[in-house]
Parts: sequence; structure tokens; C-alpha cells
Amino acid sequence: MMFKIDTWANPEFFWLLLVLPVLIVWYWFRHKKSNATLRVSGLELFEDVPANFKVWFSHILFVLRLLAVALLIVAMARPQSVSSRQDIHIEGIDIVMALDVSGSMLARDFKPDRLEAAKEVAKEFIDKRPNDRVGLVIFSGEAFTQVPLTTDHAMIANLFREVKSGMIEDGTAIGDGLATAISRLQDSEAISKVIILLTDGVNNSGSVDPLSAAEIAKMFGIRVYTIGVGSRGYAPYPVQTIYGIQMQQMEVQIDEELLQQIAQQTDGRYFRAENNEKLREIYDEIDKLEKSKIDVQEFKRKHEMFLPFALIAIVAFMLEMLLRYLYFRKLP
Repeated sequence: MMFKIDTWANPEFFWLLLVLPVLIVWYWFRHKKSNATLRVSGLELFEDVPANFKVWFSHILFVLRLLAVALLIVAMARPQSVSSRQDIHIEGIDIVMALDVSGSMLARDFKPDRLEAAKEVAKEFIDKRPNDRVGLVIFSGEAFTQVPLTTDHAMIANLFREVKSGMIEDGTAIGDGLATAISRLQDSEAISKVIILLTDGVNNSGSVDPLSAAEIAKMFGIRVYTIGVGSRGYAPYPVQTIYGIQMQQMEVQIDEELLQQIAQQTDGRYFRAENNEKLREIYDEIDKLEKSKIDVQEFKRKHEMFLPFALIAIVAFMLEMLLRYLYFRKLP
């Protein structure tokens, strides 16, 4: 007998099951007192008398009565099965990551360098947001789209590996990088459109003014989070010399004022990352600020399951009555 039972409407009725051991004790004493006694000098006269199966089988009447009582108690507890379904509606966020790949991103104040640290943390950020479309724009002296908006995060991870410094003309065209990222989002219908722009330098090339690009972003309802990466003061840069690659201390120059203006103009925020851990904390904070909208409607329907228990109890009770008054009938 297999029933799928998820809950009980009246579980307090299970306390009535305590009456079953009381009935068993009562039946045992009653049966013991009802046995007739006969004094005989010996048992030799009864050696050939076969055992009376009917006497032992008569106990089935009490078993059927216990079964009927137990099943009726279970039925009164009202077992129920629950069928449910969920309607889940997800509105994700469209995010474009604008990543500086200029030569200065090879500085070793991050481990192993700024660019590899930025790529690693960005991939971790993307993995936490399975419902969002993500795109990747890279820039240095110019800018281009490495990955258009997509939910194929595995493809983004693969293309991230191909991002290297020196892929395009060197320089820091912050305005071009921002404008290219905007072009990827301008037709988006997502509930939120976000650009995460990461750079370690000063705008010194490109054809688009960064603040003009920020104004365009604001027109399209795009929020820009800007991140300046680099330690304070000086940082070790790899420099090619006649003796091979040599590390030289060079001054860290980040146009923080410009990055702050871009963020403020678009209702975003500016962050400064001075090491790997701080960069990871910044992405965690952005992750908390930008959450996808997930609406879950759950519908539950309960089905009463007491009827099978009640029917079996009735069958057990009727079977007991039939056996009691037909097969085990006692004549006066």
C-alpha cells in the first residue's frame, strides 16, 4: 500500500493510536479469563486429539478490529498530497565590461600583473551572474568589441584568455572605450544597463571625449561604474632593455577626477583598487548593487488522501463481522 503523503491536516488525531496497546492488553486478559478449566488425572486421553486451527485463527477477528481502528485514526488525521508549480520570471541586467589593455596594465603591483588580475576577478564576477547578458570591450589607443552581449558565459571565459596587452595600438582612449561599450547597450531593453570601466591611466588618445561619452550614457539610462587600478606612488613596470626584461619603478598616474565625474554623471560609483583583494571586494560590491529581478509565483493544491484509509478500514470491519457471525458463530 503506497500513498504519496506530503502533509497531515489534523495530526493531533495520532494521539488516539495510544489506545491500541490498551486494547491489546485488555484483549489478552479477557482471552485468558475466558478459557475454561478442567481438572483431569492425566493428558493421555488427549494425545491423539488434533490441534484446533479454528481456535488459533479466531484471533484474526481482533487483528482486523485493531487494523480498522488504526486506519480510521489515520483517516481522521487527514493525510494530504500537495501538487505545486512555480512560475519564475527573470529580468536580467545587461553588463558591458570595458577593460584597459594598454602597456601600463602589465605593472606588477598586482599579482601576476594588473591585466591578469583584472581578467581573473572579472571572470569570477561573471560566474556569479548566470541570468545576465555580459559583453566585453577592450581599449588602449583605440577600442573594439571583444564579445557582444551574450548569456554564453563559457564563451566569454574562453575569449578572456585571448585578451593581451599589445593587441591594439598603445595608449589610453577612455572616451573611445566608453563610447564603444555604450553602442553595445543603447538598444537594450534590460531593467538595468551597466558599464564597468576599468583603467590604470590618463586619457591621452582616441577621438571621443570621455565626459561627452558619459553624457550619452546618461541619455540611454546607462550606469557607469569606474575602477582605477594601481598602487599609490610608484609601481614596478617590465621594460625591455638590451639586457632583456628589467623591472623599473614608474609613477602611477590615474585620472581619478575624470573617473569620478564619469561615475557621478551616470549615477554610478568610482572605486580605487590598490591590490588584488581590493579589486575583488569592489566587484563584490558592484554585484550587490546590481541585482537581477526574479519574480517567483508558487501555486499549491492539496488533495485529500483519507479515503483509501477509510475504505480499507471499512473493509476490515466488514470482514471481521462476516467471520464473527458466519465462520466463528457461537451457538447458545
